[in-house]
Amino acid sequence: MSTQTSTPPPAGKTGFQLPKWAGSFGFQIIAALIVGLGLGLLAKYTGSTKASPNALGATLQTIGSSYVSLLQTAVVPLIFTAVVSSISNLRQVSNAAKLAWNTLLWFAITSLIAVLIGIGLGVLLQPGANTGISEEAKYSGKSGDWWAFLVGLFPKNFLGLGASSTVAESGAVTTSVSFNVLQILVMAIAVGVAALKVGKAAEPFLNLNASALAVIQKVLWWIIRIAPLGTVGLIGNAVAVYGWDTIGSLGKFTFAIYVGLALVIFAVYPILVRAHGLSVKQYFSGVWPAVQLAFVSRSSVGTLPLTQRVTERSLGVPRAYASFAVPLGATTKMDGCAAIYPAISAIFVAQFFGIQLDFTQYLLIALVSVLGSAATAGTTGAVVMLTLTLSTLGLPLAGVGLLLAIDPILDMGRTAVNVAGQALVPTIVAKRQGILDEHLYNAPRNGTPFVDDSFDADAAPQDGTTTDTAPRHLEDAKA
Repeated sequence: MSTQTSTPPPAGKTGFQLPKWAGSFGFQIIAALIVGLGLGLLAKYTGSTKASPNALGATLQTIGSSYVSLLQTAVVPLIFTAVVSSISNLRQVSNAAKLAWNTLLWFAITSLIAVLIGIGLGVLLQPGANTGISEEAKYSGKSGDWWAFLVGLFPKNFLGLGASSTVAESGAVTTSVSFNVLQILVMAIAVGVAALKVGKAAEPFLNLNASALAVIQKVLWWIIRIAPLGTVGLIGNAVAVYGWDTIGSLGKFTFAIYVGLALVIFAVYPILVRAHGLSVKQYFSGVWPAVQLAFVSRSSVGTLPLTQRVTERSLGVPRAYASFAVPLGATTKMDGCAAIYPAISAIFVAQFFGIQLDFTQYLLIALVSVLGSAATAGTTGAVVMLTLTLSTLGLPLAGVGLLLAIDPILDMGRTAVNVAGQALVPTIVAKRQGILDEHLYNAPRNGTPFVDDSFDADAAPQDGTTTDTAPRHLEDAKA
C-alpha cells in the first residue's frame, strides 16, 4: 500500500488567483471601457434613446450619473481642506510666491502652444468648408462673460454653494445644488492665510483640518476603487445616447479636434517632459489613471481627486504644492476645452458662414484662449468658452448650435487632455524648482494610483522638500 503526500500551497496563495496584471487599476478601466462599449451598443440597437431609455439604457445612465455625483460630492471638502493644509505647510517653504508665479506662467505657455496648434489645424484642414449643412442651428444657452468672471470671484456664501429649483408640469419642485470651484479656492486661500497670520492660536484648527483631510482622502480612495463600475455606466450611456453616427457631416471637424488633442497630449507634453530631464514613460504611467477617468467622466472637477492623487503619489510633486496647483489647474488649466477646441471651432464657424478672418482676429483667438479659461471656471466649460471666443471675434453665436450635437463625443477627448495638463505643469514647476521627488517619480508603478495610508504620514513631504524615505515607504506599502 502506497501513501501519497502533497505539498501544501504557500501561505496566502490558496486556490485560484487572477494574474497580477488583472488587478491593475489601468487594466480594470480598459476592461470597463470595453464592457461599457458593448452594453452601450446593445442598449442603442435595442431601442434605447435619450428621451425614452429602455431598461439597460436607464441602468447605464443611473450608474454613470451616480458615480459622477459621488466624485463631485467629495470635491468641495477636498479642495477646502487640502488648500488650507497646503497653505499652512507653505510657511516652511521659502519660495511659495515663486512657485505660484511659475505655475501660472507654465499654464499660459502650454495653453499658448495648444491654441497655436488649434489655429494651424483650423487653417490647414478647413473644417468649416463644404460641410453640406444648410440649416442654421440657434444657440440660446449661457455665454462667456469677462465681467461675470470677476464678479464670480467673490463667494456668495462660505463654500460658494448655489441652489436652483425647477417646477415640473405636474407641480413637483426639484432643487439642485451646485458649487463654484473657483470661489471655494478663493475662500480656502483666505482661510489658510488667516490661519497663518493668527499663529499659535490657529494650531487646533489646522490640526482639525488635517484630520478632516485624512478622512476625506480615505473616502476618496473607496470612491476611486469603484471607478471601473462607474466607467461601465458612463461610456455605456454615452454610446447608447449619442452613438458614433452623430458625427455625420461634422466628421472633418471632429477629426481636426482629435488630431489637435493627440498632438498636445502625445507630442507637446512628452517634449516638455523630456526637455526637463524626466521619463516620458513614467509620466504617462503615472498620470494615465486620471486621464482614463477624465475621458469617461467628461469632468475635470469630478476627476480632480484622482488627478491630485497621481500628481502627488505617482509623479512625486510635494503635497504642499500639489494641493494648491492641481485645484487651481482644474479651474483655469484647460488645453482641451479652452485652447484646442475654441480655436478650431471659431475657425469652423467663420468658414461655415463665409467670414474671412484676418491676422488680428487670429491673435484675438490666441489671447482669449490663454486668458479666457478662467472666465468660464465653474460654468459649463467648453461651450461657454466657445461663446466667449465667438463674441470677442464678433462671429455669430448661431454657430455654437451647429456643434452641440457632437459635443459629448468631443468632450471626452478634451477633458482627458485637460487633466493630463493639470498634472504636467505642477510636475514641471516642481522639477524646475528642485522640489520634485524623482525617486518617487521613477519608482515602479503598482497598478493603482493609491498606496497604503501609512505613506501619508511617513513618506509624503509636507514642507515642499524631497526625502529619500518616500521610495522605501512606497515599496513597503506595495509589499
